Amino acid sequence: MSIVSLQDATVKYLATVMPAVQVTWARYFFHLLFALPLALRGTPWRVLARPVNVPLQLMRSFLMVASSFLFVIGVRHVPLADMLALVMSAPLIVTALSPLLLGERVGPRRFAACAVGFLGALLIIKPGAGTMQWSSLLGLLAGTSFSLYLIITRKLAGTVAPMAGLAYAALIGAGATTAMLPFVWVTPAPFHLLLMVGIGLTASVAHYLIIRAYELAPAAVLAPFNYAEIVGATILGFLIFGDFPDATTWAGIAVIVGSGIYISFRERKLAKAA
Repeated sequence: MSIVSLQDATVKYLATVMPAVQVTWARYFFHLLFALPLALRGTPWRVLARPVNVPLQLMRSFLMVASSFLFVIGVRHVPLADMLALVMSAPLIVTALSPLLLGERVGPRRFAACAVGFLGALLIIKPGAGTMQWSSLLGLLAGTSFSLYLIITRKLAGTVAPMAGLAYAALIGAGATTAMLPFVWVTPAPFHLLLMVGIGLTASVAHYLIIRAYELAPAAVLAPFNYAEIVGATILGFLIFGDFPDATTWAGIAVIVGSGIYISFRERKLAKAA
């Protein structure tokens, strides 16, 4: 999550000097260059060459690209910590939608935690207030796209090798954004090109570490660590961009994080009981 925070800060900086499509392309194109060797090393070529559940994999990949693109557009105008807190509403959305889309049972306590978490998102967006930034809604949309990505990932669990899924997502993301690239391309300065390569490298390393972590520990144990990304983003946002959340935003962040952690521990308790 510390590496992901560094990637987020780099994306925010690049979004101020080049189009959002180009930043998103760099994230997936260079991610693909670094992720493909890892996928080939950990997954037989025949598995990569014969994808399963192609419609779901395509849908999952496009949702991931949409989430990234919305994040890049929004973070250009919104402080990094604010944007990430809104994206972090994804686990709440997953919980709220899982009975409908996954057929999972969600009790009243977790539904209540979801409702409280969405109130936290409203504290950050500040609807009706003069300080409201409509670009903050992009963070919520990015979180929604990411939550649907996670739901499809659950559906694919056990049918797709993790590294193969990672390679497919990077390949489709790179392909989709490359098609739009000629219409928006801005020739980057050498330093900016280095940063573009850097977001692909950090994405690959972070996702590999996440996959390894989930191979070694239960998801319910690891889920709260996702919120460490907000800590890193707050520090980097202040040091690099001079942004620091106000009191209301801190309250919203605390509510979202608290709700997410409660849901995680509640799922862990129910899993043990089962």
